[in-house]
Amino acid sequence: MQTLSSIINTIVPLDNVAMARTATRLDGLVKPTGSFGRLEHLAIQLAGMRGLPGHHIDRKQIIVMVADHGVYDEGVTISPKSATAIHAQNMMKGITGVCVLAVNAGADIKVVDVGIDSDPVPGLVNMKMGCGSGNIAQGPAMSRQQAEDLLLASAYLTLEQVANGVKLFGVGELGMANTTPAAAVISVLTDNHPQQIVGIGANFPIERLHHKVAVVQQAIEINRPDARDSIDVLAKVGGYDLVGMTGIMLGAASAGLPVILDGFPSYAAALAACRIAPDVRHYLIPSHLSAEKGSIIALQHLQLAPYLHLDMRLGEGSGAALAMHLVDAACAMYNNMGLLADSNIVLPL
Repeated sequence: MQTLSSIINTIVPLDNVAMARTATRLDGLVKPTGSFGRLEHLAIQLAGMRGLPGHHIDRKQIIVMVADHGVYDEGVTISPKSATAIHAQNMMKGITGVCVLAVNAGADIKVVDVGIDSDPVPGLVNMKMGCGSGNIAQGPAMSRQQAEDLLLASAYLTLEQVANGVKLFGVGELGMANTTPAAAVISVLTDNHPQQIVGIGANFPIERLHHKVAVVQQAIEINRPDARDSIDVLAKVGGYDLVGMTGIMLGAASAGLPVILDGFPSYAAALAACRIAPDVRHYLIPSHLSAEKGSIIALQHLQLAPYLHLDMRLGEGSGAALAMHLVDAACAMYNNMGLLADSNIVLPL
């Protein structure tokens, strides 16, 4: 088994030569130059990824990290804690939002228990680090060693899926109260007060939002995470699901393959991954703009512009599933469109 450092050290920048070659080909397709807009930019980005030669994607997979959070006890969500395990069971039945959208996109779903506060759920990949992370309002979510172990295990899981033919990944998460640690991580890594970041999550009453803000602020003050060290931030004010998604991004980038982000918690994981290995950012595809309050700030720091604006905040990887259609479209454009040179069409310069 590789070490975390060895995986990180294999993450390299995109291939600029391949990207330039693709840009030239796109300019020669039977269309006005640049007329496919950002779809062309996506095709060029994909061309730079060494794990995706020829824009061919055989298998797509969304990995959903599931965990409970000790900060639930602070009253930061109206959802029952038992909903995490129940909804994980629903995922195994194929009836959740991400399951339906993944099937529609031709993608597999892999659901991973990294910290559900229940007995093991049949069918889930068991990578449980504990029955819920620590309450970040009272102390750290986990030890640094736990964070490093889970980063490595998640990256290794991703590389196993690469060996099984997966060429495109999406990340998802499930866990009651997880927008609270996500907000804490984003607050620290973007150097913004929680007031600017904390949102309503799963329909938290707006009149009680000040309490959620106070809990995030308390978590940061008690744990004093080092913003220069994102593993320290994840361990102190994050959660197992956030660490798991971070590991997926590191693993996919090390294989030279794209990862589609989902919503707000995935932005927190992406910020952490990009602090660990800055070149990870080039392998990230932002699916949609989450309706959570701090989303724009997080995406600005990532220097990523989402493709979809649907006011979604479901999570689970639902946005990633939708954006897989865009990746398919970019590949179809590149591989299947005809060339101007073969069509006797001369466009004005």
